Amino acid sequence: METVMILGAGPLQLPAIRKTKELGLKVVVCDYDPNAVGFSYADEPCLISTIDQEAVLEKAKIIKPDYVITSTSDAPVRTAAYVSEKLGLPSDLSYENAICATVKSAMRDRLKKHQIPIPQYFSCGNFSEFVNAVRVFDDVCIIKPSDSAASRGVMQIKSKSEDSQLREYYHQCVANSRNHVVMVEEFMTGPEVSVESFIENGKVTIIAITDKLVTPLPYFVELGHSEQSNLPLDIKERIELVTKQAIKAIGIVNGVSHTELKVTSDGVKIVEIAARLGGDYITSRLVPLSTGVDMVGNSILLALHKQIDIEKKFDRGSAIRFICAQEGMIKKIYIPEEAYRERGVEEIKLYSHEGAQVHALKSSNDRIGHIITTGKDSREAVFIAEKILKNIRITIR
Repeated sequence: METVMILGAGPLQLPAIRKTKELGLKVVVCDYDPNAVGFSYADEPCLISTIDQEAVLEKAKIIKPDYVITSTSDAPVRTAAYVSEKLGLPSDLSYENAICATVKSAMRDRLKKHQIPIPQYFSCGNFSEFVNAVRVFDDVCIIKPSDSAASRGVMQIKSKSEDSQLREYYHQCVANSRNHVVMVEEFMTGPEVSVESFIENGKVTIIAITDKLVTPLPYFVELGHSEQSNLPLDIKERIELVTKQAIKAIGIVNGVSHTELKVTSDGVKIVEIAARLGGDYITSRLVPLSTGVDMVGNSILLALHKQIDIEKKFDRGSAIRFICAQEGMIKKIYIPEEAYRERGVEEIKLYSHEGAQVHALKSSNDRIGHIITTGKDSREAVFIAEKILKNIRITIR
C-alpha cells in the first residue's frame, strides 16, 4: 500500500485527507495542533509543525512515504517540495519554484522578470528601507508580510504618515513575517477575483473564476466569494491569459494553482499566485457546487500521477458569505431555524460559540462562521447567502 504524507490537518485540509483515505492509501498527517480535526482520520498522526522543514524531513526518513503533499496552505508547499527533493520523491514543483509560489518578495521578482503585469513593489528588510519605499507613493500604499497568509498584517496606509506612525505600521507588519521582510506595494483599485486551475504537463485548464468580497479599508479580510464571476467576457478572457502566463513563469508544470488578480484601470494585474488549492472553501465546496468538478479529489490524483477528470459537468452558481461580529465576548448567537431549510442553503457553520472572545476583523482568523449557498447563477446564490446573513443576530457583551 502506498503511503502519502499530508502536511496540515486543519478544517481546510480535511477534504484532502478524506479523499486520500477513500483512494485506499495509507495517510500520515502532520500538524502542530494536537487537536487538529484531521488527526482523527489519519492512519498515523504526527505532531510536527508543517513549516519545520527539518523536523518533517526527519519524520519522513522514518516513515518512508511515497508522496509528500499539502492542500490549501502556502508554507507547507515549501516543506513538501523541500522534503520531496531531499528524499528523491516524486514532485512536480522544485523547491526553488515553491519559494517563488509562497514568498511574496521572490514571487514578485520572478513575475517581474517574466514581464507579468504586477503592481509596483519594494521588498524591505529594515525600517529605513520601509520608510523610503512608502514615500515613493503619492497618497496611499499597501503593506504586507512577505511570507504570511490569511490577510495577517496586510493593510492600506497613508504614504505621508509621520515616521512614528510608520514605525508602528512596520512593526505590526513585520511581526507577521517569518523572514522579517515587509512588502510595500502600489494600491490597486478595481474588482478582485481568484482563478482556480489545473496544470497537466504544462497545459493549464481554468476551472473557475471567483468574484471576491473584502472588508472596507484599511484591512483586506475576505468576507465572501461567488462563482462564476459576473465580469464581462472580454475581461475574463484577459484574466485567463494573465493567469496562464503567471503559472508558466512560476514554474508549475503539474499541479494546481490559486491565482488572485485585480482588474485595474491599467489592466489585469496579479495580486498573488499560489501552487495549491484555494482556501476559504472555494475549491472544496464552491467549485464542485458550481461546476461539478472535484478539485480536491483530482488534485490528489494529479499529485499521485494518476488519471484525472476535470471536465465541467454543469454551470450553476455558488457563494460563501462569512459571519463576523464586533469585538468583544459573544453573549448570544441567533440563527433562525428556517434559515437551515431555505432553498439553496448548503451549509451554515459556526467556528465560535457563546462565551467566546471575538477580535476586531483584521485577518481571516477573526471570522466566526460561514454560509454556503447555490443558485441557478452566482447572483442568485449571493442573494440567498446575504438574505440569511442579515437575519443572523450576534449579541456582544
